[in-house]
Amino acid sequence: METVLLSNQGGFSFLNTTIMRNVLDFTKNNFLSLVLLITITTLAYACNTTTGNPGMQQQLQTLPVIDVGAWPATIYVEYSASIEGKKDIEIRPQVEGYLDRIFVDEGAYVNAGQPLFKINDRIYVEQLNNAKAALAAARANLSSAQINVTRLTPLVQNNVISEVQLKTAQANYDAAAASVGQAEAMVAHAQTNLGYTLIKAPTSGYIGRIPLKTGSLVGATTLEPLTMLSEIRDIYAYFSLSESDFLQFKNQYPGKSIQEKLKQFPPVELVLADNSIYSNKGKVESISGQFNNSTGSISLRATFPNEGGLLRSGNTGRIRIPRSYSTALLVPQEATFELQDKIFVFMLSDSNKVASVPITVSGSSGNFYIVEKGLKAGDKIVYSGLDRLREGVMINPQALSMDSLLKSKPL
Repeated sequence: METVLLSNQGGFSFLNTTIMRNVLDFTKNNFLSLVLLITITTLAYACNTTTGNPGMQQQLQTLPVIDVGAWPATIYVEYSASIEGKKDIEIRPQVEGYLDRIFVDEGAYVNAGQPLFKINDRIYVEQLNNAKAALAAARANLSSAQINVTRLTPLVQNNVISEVQLKTAQANYDAAAASVGQAEAMVAHAQTNLGYTLIKAPTSGYIGRIPLKTGSLVGATTLEPLTMLSEIRDIYAYFSLSESDFLQFKNQYPGKSIQEKLKQFPPVELVLADNSIYSNKGKVESISGQFNNSTGSISLRATFPNEGGLLRSGNTGRIRIPRSYSTALLVPQEATFELQDKIFVFMLSDSNKVASVPITVSGSSGNFYIVEKGLKAGDKIVYSGLDRLREGVMINPQALSMDSLLKSKPL
């Protein structure tokens, strides 16, 4: 072989040419195969992703869909409320002195007339004794003047002395009588001040905070009261209505006057701070005489019985007012989602595509919203699986009866 290659340069060239042609043919054939493989793969992927492919129909989400309908319902409208006792009385001293004793503790229940505080009364006892002494002196002077008048009267009648002397004696008697009256008033005033040193409960109720302690100097000019006494057998819950809500109230209930309309007002509920419902229902009894210019609202007062003393002055809560509808568009809360403080639903079109639609609700009844705007009877909305949806997605709808939802989740 070496001899052939060395002696025949032309054969060597022919061999090299043959080898190179074979290499080029192999490369060309494999490149065409590679291009063909990529093309087939791309076409297959495109065919699999087209919407016209029956395989895509199997990938559509099957989601429950309900028809929006009108049903009788009752909703509850809530308003923030502040709670006060039927009587919240500031206990203040009427006389000045040092606080000697405190007979009650904070939060205690007291009866009307029960002692609460004792102010040192020594100075007032002395004032009363002085007033009594002055009264005794005035009465003695009155007796002396009376004796003088009695003595002079017959002398004047017998013309023994002049009438001027009798008139002078009578004037002295009148002055003495006036002094007695003045002294009696001083005694009464001293007795009143002495009585003020023992501060009693003006009504039955619960004692509030006691900021001052024994030994504190108190008086009528003290800025802070000794305590607050709250009568909470019945409590008041104050809440406000906007002008539009107030006009709706006036139009909703029959009656020629506000008081007649209030009599038709249904019992209201009180939602406490922990979202629990107070056991006793209340009655709206009064409406303020004018609107608040700064807030544009009017104040109402509801009264609740409070036999157990659960509610105290200063509590907060929410007033729930029922509002009944003969027919209302109901949407389950599960079929809604919130975005930027707005409520949306996914509404289904005839082509089984979904679109997000904002709705306006006027309240809730159980687990259902009452729709005011955004939907009409007969519209179809997606009930669940909203987290897997986006605008314009096509789904495979599965009809769900609204009756079954109302039975499982009553209003």
